[in-house]
Amino acid sequence: MERVLLLNNTFEPIKVLDWKKAVTLLTLGKVEVVEEYDREVRTVSFSIRLPSIVRLLKFVRIKKKKEVYFSRQNIFIRDNFSCQYCGGKLKQQELTFDHVVPKFMGGRTTWENIVTACVPCNRKKAGRTPSQAGMRLLRGPAKPRWTPVLRITFHFKNTPESWRDYLYWNTQLEN
Repeated sequence: MERVLLLNNTFEPIKVLDWKKAVTLLTLGKVEVVEEYDREVRTVSFSIRLPSIVRLLKFVRIKKKKEVYFSRQNIFIRDNFSCQYCGGKLKQQELTFDHVVPKFMGGRTTWENIVTACVPCNRKKAGRTPSQAGMRLLRGPAKPRWTPVLRITFHFKNTPESWRDYLYWNTQLEN
């Protein structure tokens, strides 16, 4: 069924809603319709054209998480997709991560104990610390204090033409 673009009251896009949720917000008086589709929805007591874009009547502050999520992808980004033992820069599929202090020795899966490693270096280190394996870390692991430079682009297939004026330049549209 139809999707609806939800805008903050400042006309900034927030998210995409199901049309039913958008109609519910409209009947509760929380949004106004900015653009409509040609289709109508009919009930016993009324009919309404389906909204294409709705705007919140009150400003909603979107909290941006300042902390970087701990994930395999963000570890690779932090370490610049490079093995922290040999310095080799590899494709993501060729990388793994390594516990500097192995788990069986009490090492935890945290920013401060995980580094990016290539498979040969990870095998060479095996279940030992870098010093036990005779290896040296090029850079010690640390929790990032910044957001990794990675732009997330949303891909909308068959994006309604009416949305295009409200989506920013960094949103890639596909038809």
